[in-house]
Amino acid sequence: MQTTTVLAITLAAIAALLLVFFQYYYKSELKGKLRFWLSLLRFIAIFGTLLLLVNPKFIKKDFFLEKSNLIVLADNSSSINNTIGEGQVNSSLENIKGSTELAEKFNLHYYKFGKETKLLDSLDFNEKVTDISKSLKTLNTIFGHSESGVVLLSDGNATLGEDYEFYGRKQKLPIFPIVLGDTTHYEDLKIVQINSNKYAFLKNKFPVEIFVSYEGNNDVKSLLNVTMNGKNVHSQRMDLSNKQNSKSVTVLLNAATVGLKTLRVSLEPLENEKNTVNNTKNIAIEVIDEKTNVAIVSDIIHPDIGVLKKSIESNEQRSVTIINPKSKDNDLKDIDLMILYQPTPSFQGIYDLIAKSNFPTFTITGPKTNWSFLNKVQNSFTKNSFGQSEEVIPSLNNSFGKFILPEIPFENYPPLETNLGETMIIKSHEVLLSQIIKGNDIGEPLLALLDMDKRREAVLFGENIWKWRVQNYRERQNFEDFDELIGKIIFYLSISEPKNRLVLNYESFYDQGKEAKISVTYFDESFTFDPNAQITLELKRRDDGTTQEFPMLLKGRSYEADLNNLSPGEYDFTVKVIDGNLMKSGRFSIMDYNVEQQFTTSDQHKLKRLADETGGSLFYPSEIVGLIGNLKDNAKFKPVQKSNQNVVSLVDFRFLLGIIIAALAIEWIIRKYNGLT
Repeated sequence: MQTTTVLAITLAAIAALLLVFFQYYYKSELKGKLRFWLSLLRFIAIFGTLLLLVNPKFIKKDFFLEKSNLIVLADNSSSINNTIGEGQVNSSLENIKGSTELAEKFNLHYYKFGKETKLLDSLDFNEKVTDISKSLKTLNTIFGHSESGVVLLSDGNATLGEDYEFYGRKQKLPIFPIVLGDTTHYEDLKIVQINSNKYAFLKNKFPVEIFVSYEGNNDVKSLLNVTMNGKNVHSQRMDLSNKQNSKSVTVLLNAATVGLKTLRVSLEPLENEKNTVNNTKNIAIEVIDEKTNVAIVSDIIHPDIGVLKKSIESNEQRSVTIINPKSKDNDLKDIDLMILYQPTPSFQGIYDLIAKSNFPTFTITGPKTNWSFLNKVQNSFTKNSFGQSEEVIPSLNNSFGKFILPEIPFENYPPLETNLGETMIIKSHEVLLSQIIKGNDIGEPLLALLDMDKRREAVLFGENIWKWRVQNYRERQNFEDFDELIGKIIFYLSISEPKNRLVLNYESFYDQGKEAKISVTYFDESFTFDPNAQITLELKRRDDGTTQEFPMLLKGRSYEADLNNLSPGEYDFTVKVIDGNLMKSGRFSIMDYNVEQQFTTSDQHKLKRLADETGGSLFYPSEIVGLIGNLKDNAKFKPVQKSNQNVVSLVDFRFLLGIIIAALAIEWIIRKYNGLT
């Protein structure tokens, strides 16, 4: 019990005694037992009241030792799946788990990683990619606020994500890598990277940029071959040495026919080269015969315009031209779709052209829009603008069904700026986003799509959409979701075919090891999304004719099939709606490329730099005893004595109040019984 608490109780008792003495012994004429009992009852009442006011507390401290955390992080990627690496991982884990010294000093945690970080239950070495930086970032989030260290069992070859050596500079936890695999360096020729567009246009030439590297000490020669659908289209002699150990080659190829073209780039192996897997790399290019030309029409300069151009042109099947509204008709002769940014009276000629040619349009309005002009020049929508700007938060319409939406958390996105006023959309439409002001949905559309007989329109009632693309990058470290949303709006506006109840969404080719899926949206006869349909996917491999069929699973507002486990090759597929008498077919390719097989030696130098950057040390599997000793004797990981402080009130308020009331009541009864006032 604290000294202050004892002192407070003592003072309360003394004060109560003084008050009772003054009342019953100094002034009172009462004698004998009656004075004693009345004094005692009054003392209890006064002392209890003072205790309630003082409210003395008792502080209890529990002391305990908090151990540091030791996180063991094991590489579960397929590059470890060899006799050397697998044996080294298992041996290292057995030594760490069997160390009583580490168990006494640390709280041990075991994780494995490939693309994602998971608790370590068993290792199968089937992960197709290695993302070391993401795994370290995950551990930093979980254990970054406590004293912790990381034992990293890896070959150091990262195939996905941020450069982990750079991320190590921001890492809070010291890292102790154990280098797995073969550390001997062999002569190796390798195709490092191939840069190309996903699409090429018929009867045009398209570039393919090839980067080649050599590891070794000799002067070597090799032949670079490029084949398209099995036919050799380019050969070139490559001379490399220790001093000139890399080259880039740009090849121009002809897009002679429409369709998917598989390109195989290969280097003839050296005489004693150990790893020949990385001498070959396949890519695919789709040759198309048309391109969507989009015009952004504006007479002001705004960040939205640049963001829309970048977003639309992220799909190579589309090109964007920024034009002034006073441009001549010749500047618009090849345009397929117009984006009208904050129209003003200077757009009169553009609207005259739209009326003649039925261009699909995407109108974006904001505080700089002239609504008096816009309400007169078109008959799709009107707005009774008050001329007052306001920021509005987007709210997603979950029943939107014109196309599959990317998973964008619009509720976290920055507000757009719009003009206050009542909006009326005259033509048939569907609202994708509505407006929220100060937490209230005001029932006004923010983004709507209009579907008419001759052409389609979209309207966005707000500016500063560039902030959404920035927010997308802040949350996902890429622009893919935002670009996909804009791309789907552009695609919806640019097609004029009738409504389809079964809509497929897939790529023409997928790289092995990367995410591959087919998604389907199915609408009932009233064109309402049907979440209760039974949809199957039938796959047929083209080279051997083998087929497999499995159900597509509902995910959000679409049905999906995972293609990640398919082996490389070309596939035909058919999507069927059971009891719906609907089906659609398509074709895709899985490209043969295993990034984990591009490495035969571990990157011990990079792991050493990571250890130095974070304050750790590098070890080899044969030095596991040294690692255990280093961790055991490391002063940074000494247990820390901590305490829990529990403050408990010494008096129960209700119980003490009851005693006070009882004492005063008994005193009153005694006084009345004896005729006292």
